[in-house]
Amino acid sequence: MRVLVTGSSGWLGQTLVPLLEADGHAVTGLDLVPAPTTRVTGSITDRPLVFRTMAEAGIEAVIHAATLHKPHVATHSQSDFTAVNVQGTLNLLEAATASGSTVERFVLTSTTSLMISADIRAGRAGGATRAAWITEAMTGLRPRNIYGVTKLAAEHLCRLTHEQHGLPMVVLRTSRFFPEADDMAHAIPQSDTNTKANELLFRRLTVEDAAAAHLAALAKAPALGFDTFIVSAPTPFTPADCTGLITDAPAVVARYFPHYPEIYRRLDWTMFQSIDRVYDAARAARHLGFICRTGFAEKLAELAAGDST
Repeated sequence: MRVLVTGSSGWLGQTLVPLLEADGHAVTGLDLVPAPTTRVTGSITDRPLVFRTMAEAGIEAVIHAATLHKPHVATHSQSDFTAVNVQGTLNLLEAATASGSTVERFVLTSTTSLMISADIRAGRAGGATRAAWITEAMTGLRPRNIYGVTKLAAEHLCRLTHEQHGLPMVVLRTSRFFPEADDMAHAIPQSDTNTKANELLFRRLTVEDAAAAHLAALAKAPALGFDTFIVSAPTPFTPADCTGLITDAPAVVARYFPHYPEIYRRLDWTMFQSIDRVYDAARAARHLGFICRTGFAEKLAELAAGDST
């Protein structure tokens, strides 16, 4: 297929574009920043550019990964977020459904962040007695920041476009895979690598798995019509663990991985004392046919073998 990838110069884009090409697709990358994975330099907020690029390349599928995301909250205005995440998405959707368009499917890179309210993020400090078990069935979403608000709006634009035009669409709510250091209150200050390893238990995936999930969504979109999936490393936990995860997460982790404390002691690493939410990606496994290859078990095996990178 002829695929447009927005955000092609970014962390995800630089992994996704070569993966698509290896799978036999002809890729047009669109990004503000020049890169080997980007053919068209410009912004998705430039409506004429979006329409022209899609028409001239005869685009058959769109993977919309361009976004201002969580780390940009500290550096960009709410107007910036609205322009890129909402209007930019609308530009792509309208170009994809314009008269004469050859687009047959659309994949949106969204985020699990839009499912986290201020109350959930407060966790134990806010009086929670159980970790939140997060699935696609969650309703009454109240995103806690402009990032989540604009990504939820983008999802609604995709749903509305599907209902109006029938364009097959898959929304992927990915958990964390960006390389920036974690800003969470319970991050491990002395080791970002330690923090990211811990997060594979409940709220992270690798960029390689994020890219692979987009290929799976691209292939499955026509059969799905419209659907939304959480994409995260498979968690070992069950809802029955949620009380223990809030009060004594290391003990819960040790029940599933009895050898982890010894490995962590060798590395001088620390497990989070409390885990406030768990993203359940089981529905993506059932309906999208996708499971992340790298989770905490795989990371622990790497660490046991002496690789802590």
